[in-house]
Amino acid sequence: MWHAMRRRLARAPAGFVYDPRYARSVSGVPMDARRGERILAFLQDQGLVGRRDVDRPRPVALHRVLAVHSAAYLERLQRPETLTEILGITVTEAELEAVLDLQRLMVGGTIQATRIALGRERIGVNLGGGFHHATPERGMGFCVFNDIAVSIARLRAKGFDRPVLVVDLDMHDGNGTRAAFATDPSVYTLSIHHTAWDDTPAVADTSIALGPGVTDDVLLDTLRRELPPVVRAHRPTLVLYVAGTDAAADDRLGDWELSHDGMLARDRFVLETVRGAGGPAVAILLGGGYGDEAWRYSARFFAWLLSGTVIEPPSQMARVLERIRDLADAIQHPEFSTPRVGDIAGAGGGWDLSEAELWGAVATGASHDRVLDHYSKHGIELMLERVEFLDHIRVLGYANPHLDIVRASGGVPTIRLYADPERSALLMELKMGRTRRVVPDSEVIFVEWLLLQNPRASFSADHPRLPGQEHPGLGMLREIFGWLIAMCRALGLDGIAFVPSHYYMAVLGKRYLRFVDPEKQASFEALHRVLGDRPLARASAALEAGQVRDAATGQSVSWEPAVMVVPVSAALRERVGGRDYTERVSRAARRIDFRLDPVAAT
Repeated sequence: MWHAMRRRLARAPAGFVYDPRYARSVSGVPMDARRGERILAFLQDQGLVGRRDVDRPRPVALHRVLAVHSAAYLERLQRPETLTEILGITVTEAELEAVLDLQRLMVGGTIQATRIALGRERIGVNLGGGFHHATPERGMGFCVFNDIAVSIARLRAKGFDRPVLVVDLDMHDGNGTRAAFATDPSVYTLSIHHTAWDDTPAVADTSIALGPGVTDDVLLDTLRRELPPVVRAHRPTLVLYVAGTDAAADDRLGDWELSHDGMLARDRFVLETVRGAGGPAVAILLGGGYGDEAWRYSARFFAWLLSGTVIEPPSQMARVLERIRDLADAIQHPEFSTPRVGDIAGAGGGWDLSEAELWGAVATGASHDRVLDHYSKHGIELMLERVEFLDHIRVLGYANPHLDIVRASGGVPTIRLYADPERSALLMELKMGRTRRVVPDSEVIFVEWLLLQNPRASFSADHPRLPGQEHPGLGMLREIFGWLIAMCRALGLDGIAFVPSHYYMAVLGKRYLRFVDPEKQASFEALHRVLGDRPLARASAALEAGQVRDAATGQSVSWEPAVMVVPVSAALRERVGGRDYTERVSRAARRIDFRLDPVAAT
């Protein structure tokens, strides 16, 4: 107990900079806008960070930005098309100010991180920033203002004239920072990356392009060879470390192969090397990292930094399932309703529910006018808040989503979520009912129709259009499954059933779904073995073009929709996951031999 009290009273060895406004996003940018929030929540859950260890930044003043970026460039930023070019997605006039405000705030976060590092004998961590692609005359690669360069220029203006080292281990080249200090020998930039973004020479620079497929050993060997001599020769008083996580093997945009252990070994080596060279001040920036698991690499690093031990953050799926357990218990008990009203209303979301409405949301009497004969519109809103679905929608830029429940005569209600109260764009459409007719001996939620789309996003070479898509998806299938599982548990149902009309739908849900029929499961697994290493769009196209063949008959294999389930009850889990089911899948798999046409394989 005394040790726990001392730990709470002691200041952490790092100070963090974060503002809830960091979670703002522009729809279509592949960054997880809630990355910083997730990191901070994990560290707080572990008792490693307290309130006094977190500072809120102030937006950088424009005169500080002008010390790095030209007035002509800042003038061009008043046009949406300039930001469209930088971000790679269409930015509207209405979104322009929000983008500039967000980046100015994060630049202010990096300034604050350097203040912490230089003034309090602690490492300063900005849970954002790392906009290393922005040059003095141009933004690119999601980077509008170069927070690294602006922070250093501010220090110079205040009389700080000591050597500075920028260690940039984002998978992408730190070209903008190199350009900003190309003629300044007091700022050394070391960037180890995939490909050089330009060939601008610099008087104090190490720029190493390793190409694709980089593994732990390749990166660590390069880092061990290059970083120590730079630190010894330059003798920095301040080090800014861009600890990008896009080098990880599961990154959405990257093509390097670093493991969890390799990423942590990288970060530890950087800190141990610079700390062993006279103890310079250190500020850390998040840099790149794409996909909803990117936060875990940074969280693991910071947990080690604060505790000296390796603490594994939970996966996003584990976090969703934890919320599901809480929600499933909660929505069975009306007394849960009243204390939660303040939680939701106080969050700024505008979902002010009365006690009577909340009791209605969890009423025990069945009603055919309600979703699953049970939930009112307010009940649906409450659950979407609790699984953070609506938070994600707001992060995508839809500040005031609007929910409708459309009741069809003689049919089940349809849930529709719109971008705004004017119903200008449809984001989600879900039609589901409870039935015993789809899966024998089981009562399940049967999803007749599910649409998740982001009308503001655009298809690209990396994320092309899939069959049946009008717009790219929301990336929220996991949260939807979590919500449905919570309702299954609350209502005592056996699971969720769904019939995927396309191959890619089954692939997207394969972590949660299994075919009820073992023969269908074996056939799907055989298809996935043949097509699984291809992007979904190419895999779906190959299947639809008849390029997958049954080796025994020579006939083309076509997609045959069949019932898949997410088992929730023990009985259904046994039915689609027990020994008998597994053996039947294995027996069926031995009879299946699918091959990809040679032309398609190339």
